[in-house]
Amino acid sequence: MKIYQCVTHFFNYQRLNVKKNTLRNHEFVLGNFQHHFGDIELCTVKSEDILTFMSTITDGTKQNTKKLRFTLLSAFFNFVKNSIDQEVQNPCDNPALRKLFKAGKPAQLKILEKDVVDEIIFRTRNQRNRLMLELMARSGMRVGEVLKLTPRDVQDRKLIIRD
Repeated sequence: MKIYQCVTHFFNYQRLNVKKNTLRNHEFVLGNFQHHFGDIELCTVKSEDILTFMSTITDGTKQNTKKLRFTLLSAFFNFVKNSIDQEVQNPCDNPALRKLFKAGKPAQLKILEKDVVDEIIFRTRNQRNRLMLELMARSGMRVGEVLKLTPRDVQDRKLIIRD
């Protein structure tokens, strides 16, 4: 089956079943896929071709973007295999490609020492900001929770949290 036919079937299915941003991402990847490979049979696309294609559309992007685009392309081939033609092999199903396009490691968060937090709070001049920092540091409240507080949430010296 030709690439454009498979892409058409895929989009007809996706328009009914995925969110708008997901569809937009698929359109970007598969539009470039069609442009890159032209009007050839889908079964002639090999892993080496996928590597070349992915290198062109992910050049200069972050690792998570590379992973997303690779996953979208792999989902397209899986859809074709499961819904249109069981004989089609997924060229993305290659250990080297999966390793190359895996997600990056999350950034390690730095935990501040109590003394550093105290110093930051002490040096904060704005009373509102200082109170917000105190509440977040001492009670473990999140920024959004602190911002939702109103004067009626304070009774005597106690803070009452309501949903």
